[in-house]
Amino acid sequence: MTDTQPNNMLHGVTLEMILTRLVEHYGWEELGRSINIKCFNHEPGIKSSLKFLRKTPWARAKVEALYLRSLGS
Repeated sequence: MTDTQPNNMLHGVTLEMILTRLVEHYGWEELGRSINIKCFNHEPGIKSSLKFLRKTPWARAKVEALYLRSLGS
């Protein structure tokens, strides 16, 4: 049996990978404007943002959606 998920664009991509790529692409300032959450706008950092995103499903969903949109551009 294979473990592939051909219709899941996020399969095999960690939240840390997503956040790192978004920060590289947009920068913290633009990321904070796109998704208005405190961990992006006030003393942003990968570690603190990951901690928040792992505990907050709605914020994680917004980050994943932005990542998927950024793949299309």
